[in-house]
Amino acid sequence: MDIKRTITSIFMVPTLGINKEALRENGFLNGYSKDAQRDVQYENCVYILFKPSNLDLFRDFLDGEYERTKAIIDDYDYPDGYVVLVYELNGKFKRDFEFIKAGKYSKTSKEFQNLFSKMVKIKKDGYLREEVSLQYRIFNKTKDLKEYWEDKIDVQFDDEMELWGTFKEDSETLDISKFKQNV
Repeated sequence: MDIKRTITSIFMVPTLGINKEALRENGFLNGYSKDAQRDVQYENCVYILFKPSNLDLFRDFLDGEYERTKAIIDDYDYPDGYVVLVYELNGKFKRDFEFIKAGKYSKTSKEFQNLFSKMVKIKKDGYLREEVSLQYRIFNKTKDLKEYWEDKIDVQFDDEMELWGTFKEDSETLDISKFKQNV
């Protein structure tokens, strides 16, 4: 299942300090800034969608998260085995999250940028290799990412232009019905 990562997943979920391997093992699908099906919307929060294959493992993960952090403020289920966990974002980075939502990635603080690894391990063609993280490339407007976009969309980027798309409310809102149709 190949799901297009939201900006929430790329730039907000990693700031929560959740173990990456635990996310993977527990059926992490994507992160969102809202949930269209809920009457109550939490402010400054992320909604993380999971489809766990092992409910006992997921319960252990969830118990561990409630012990690890006070940022987790809600959890609820959808039919067909989907689970949503709601985390409050760190208020210390409120301005950085506003820059992310405005598409001004390179304007985020160094402290915020340091929450993301410069190097990540990627499994490609069955081999594990290390490469520069997407976030690092975006924050620092790396030459390779700039050239990638210039080739892909045939536009010359100037130094003021950001190298990633903007936050679109519709794409960043979980709508479980639409999600199920697209998987």
